[in-house]
Amino acid sequence: MITKDEIKVLLKDIENERVERTISTKDTDKFARAVCAFANDLPNKRLPGYLIIGAYDDGSLNGLKVTDELLRNLAGLRSDGNILPQPALMVEKFSFPDGDIAVVEVKPSKSTPVKYKGTVYIRIGPRRGEANDEELRILREKSEVKSQTIDTTPCLHTTIDDLDLDLFKSEYLPKMVSANILKGDKRGIKQQLASLKLFDPAQDCPTVAGILLIGKDPSHILFGAYIQYVEFAGKSITSKVINERQFSGNLITILKEIDYFIKYTIQKQRPVFVTVLREEMKINYPYEAIRELAMNLIMHRTYETNAPARFYEYSDRIVMDNPGGLYGKVQPENFPHVNDYRNPVIAEAMKFLGYVNRFNRGISMVQEQLDANKNGLAIFDFKDITTFKVTVMSADPKPEGEVSGADKAKSGAENGADGIESGTENKPVHVGDVSEKRRRNVGEDNEAEKSMGEAINEAINEAENEAIKITSRQAKILQLIKEDDSLSREAISKQLEVSDSSVYRDIEKLKKIGRLERIGGNKGGYWKIK
Repeated sequence: MITKDEIKVLLKDIENERVERTISTKDTDKFARAVCAFANDLPNKRLPGYLIIGAYDDGSLNGLKVTDELLRNLAGLRSDGNILPQPALMVEKFSFPDGDIAVVEVKPSKSTPVKYKGTVYIRIGPRRGEANDEELRILREKSEVKSQTIDTTPCLHTTIDDLDLDLFKSEYLPKMVSANILKGDKRGIKQQLASLKLFDPAQDCPTVAGILLIGKDPSHILFGAYIQYVEFAGKSITSKVINERQFSGNLITILKEIDYFIKYTIQKQRPVFVTVLREEMKINYPYEAIRELAMNLIMHRTYETNAPARFYEYSDRIVMDNPGGLYGKVQPENFPHVNDYRNPVIAEAMKFLGYVNRFNRGISMVQEQLDANKNGLAIFDFKDITTFKVTVMSADPKPEGEVSGADKAKSGAENGADGIESGTENKPVHVGDVSEKRRRNVGEDNEAEKSMGEAINEAINEAENEAIKITSRQAKILQLIKEDDSLSREAISKQLEVSDSSVYRDIEKLKKIGRLERIGGNKGGYWKIK
């Protein structure tokens, strides 16, 4: 996507034939005709065109406040079925002192002519209009054999039954398509999926993007579609492995899990005395920076390999290794100022789901956050053309051989967050504390409550004998899992009436201290109490 500095240049260059400006926010026909014209690229510039909403013809801004609704409507131009073949476009918001603008970046189509409601529109210089016979001939002659990005290719030997349609309807559609459009959409489910490039009608099967985003079990179809996390005790790959985890499943599910994992397991903090009267928190990695890098890892990797994306944590650094090197027009000399998308459907989905471009800053934001936290700048390695590697040094490295901080008691910040949600519910307790409480309640509660108390004592007895403290809520989680080892995290949070994020942290703690293990994937797997 274009950068903010490049937008400033385009706003001032009123003669640029690759730009159309408008202050209208409702003229869908005008927007679609502009998109169609840019996609046809009659002059064969092979460069994107830009529709800018919120700017006058002279490049000045009209003080527009860009809403999420407007962005969704603009993104819907690609998939509403009126522009065919579907154009490749990205939508972005930029804020300036004089107002916001919405920018639609349209890539030249390899399959021309592109039509809007059956009519071919072209642009030559400042002129936009309907193509004449000669212009149509030129478009047909320059049309190439349509090449697809890997995420838009049909995933043969799969069917619509391989997609989680409930997830598609409940979480994906509302984020990708405006409520007004959904309300009037009477198309069948396959047509809806196809409009978002999640289904290939010609082959009657999901696309790679469909399997990755809303598939029931993507890694059983695309074998490298998972993230391998490994934590090492030392500085080399030969060091002792002290924690490992595999993030697998559809992206809607694992993106949330990765987000939680970075925030509550990767990021660690401890107090450091500055003076006798003052202390500061020492943070190993800033959450926002590592999150951005991890999301880029998922978005830009190639899914044509059986190799996973790798997230390795050493005692002094994090290394992320992305299958697939730089893509398209991105080169070492212009990175990170130039963007290109190996997986445009996945990129668009992650944007509207809120996982990328949250701050519209990207790599610049990452470097600023790391520098402010005294990590040093992230190091990007392009030497191996088959992979893309980034290294982030820790601002608070552990001595070699030291166990992960997650194996120790959580920081006061984490426990404090839980305390806000649950009062004294999450205070560390000993077996005697629990048993005494239960004994006081025996006369008031029924036999089921008594059994619950005894089970809780049994569940945490081993940990207590080892001087490992767990909270009462964690003990309850163990009891619930003991009764039903197939319970989902969401089901546990509902039964305990606490947030999903709190349950996630508790489960991660139980895994870290060796009390709980997940056998199998999110679908069809089960919990094992140790």
